[in-house]
Amino acid sequence: MGHIDGTALDSLRTALRGPVIAPGDAEYDESRTLYNAMIDRRPAALAQCVDVADVRTTLAFAQDEGLDLAVRGGGHSGPGLCLIEDGLTLDLSPMRWVRVDPEARTAQVGGGAQLGDLDHATHTFGLGVPAGIMSTTGVGGLTLGGGHGYLTRAHGLTIDSLTGADVVLADGTFVTASETEHPDLFWALRGGGGNFGVVTSFTYRLHPVDTVGVGVTVWPVERTAEVLRWYRDFLPAAPDDLYGFFALLAVPPAPPFPEEIHGQKMCGVVWCYTGDPASGRMEETLSAVNDPAAPAFHFTSPMPYPVLQTMFDGLIPKGLQWYWRGDFFDAISDEAIEVHAKYGQNLPTGLSTMHLYPVDGAAHRVAPDATPWAYRDATWSGVIAGIDPDPANAGLIRQWCVDYWTELHPHSMGGAYVNFLGESEEPDRVRSTYRGTYDRLAAAKHTYDPDNFFRANQNIAPAAAA
Repeated sequence: MGHIDGTALDSLRTALRGPVIAPGDAEYDESRTLYNAMIDRRPAALAQCVDVADVRTTLAFAQDEGLDLAVRGGGHSGPGLCLIEDGLTLDLSPMRWVRVDPEARTAQVGGGAQLGDLDHATHTFGLGVPAGIMSTTGVGGLTLGGGHGYLTRAHGLTIDSLTGADVVLADGTFVTASETEHPDLFWALRGGGGNFGVVTSFTYRLHPVDTVGVGVTVWPVERTAEVLRWYRDFLPAAPDDLYGFFALLAVPPAPPFPEEIHGQKMCGVVWCYTGDPASGRMEETLSAVNDPAAPAFHFTSPMPYPVLQTMFDGLIPKGLQWYWRGDFFDAISDEAIEVHAKYGQNLPTGLSTMHLYPVDGAAHRVAPDATPWAYRDATWSGVIAGIDPDPANAGLIRQWCVDYWTELHPHSMGGAYVNFLGESEEPDRVRSTYRGTYDRLAAAKHTYDPDNFFRANQNIAPAAAA
């Protein structure tokens, strides 16, 4: 296992339109780098697929050579599941195309596309998809995990806008999954991760979104308890066109923040308003930010939606050390607030953070069994992220994250957004993430990948044959 014979490698290179990169090639180290620099794995080769033919050929090659396989879209996987030591990575990154049908309000998106590609293509028509908060995130991994972002309260999860997917199965079969074709596979893809095949394209229903109202409010970290007590009541009661995720952070040394608060530990909310920015309703609603305590800084501005999506790209670029863990919450208890206040005071590095993303509003108006996303009753999807550029601080940020999560977890709903799981967490975390939908996912896995070929993921084992 792990070594690819030179003759076999040459045959793969000949068969693919895209490049095949192996150890010793000049591009090898760059091609295996991920968003999370804490992950350092050396695949036996990376096959950069430009089309479905390349995908099918690569899958067959991996099976013929007895190689473990990982599938890479945008490369944002926190635990680095898109790279596999000594195995073959099927890299979809060349497939970064988007086709928009403005009349039908749909977009078909290549499996290697990033959110910025999707936002760019749809924005010119005043349309968009609820997905993420960073333009460099891969569309594929985000969607297969469920997907939430600035538009979730108004338009639901990313999977709630998915209408179809083209998939290459482990045996090389190419299928289109939708409500009417392979409906069990389509159901499983909407949150079940990369367990069922290689998705070469996604088709989404688009929503009207153009210029949005953007706001940032921060308070001194000492006010965390008061702010969280206010936020837990204010946000769920707000209209669905107002979104705001809560954060613990050190203020970055960049606009729009004034220099006098740069580097200070704060708690805050990043707002997105999808109503008419000129109506004044956002400013009127957000006058309530003074209720818990006077903000240290409050900023609002109209902004094209794709610009909002790039707001954090420069702050947390590719190549940082990352360690994260997540949980779902249906409430923010007083006991949880004490934990947040404690660890907010002790942020270990300037980029380390905690976010609570709202997953209510439109996301709550989907039946619990309509998709594998098993926490339709959750109000927040939380993530604790230790982040720093220096590898010497990897242990520090990991320990802070683990300690914080360990104290907070008893106040959670028990499971987490699958894209916020780490690789080394206990095995039952995947099952707890899917609750009552797990058995149906395992049955779909048995149908579409009975040998568990796609296992470099948050794995769902195939159900035993009846």
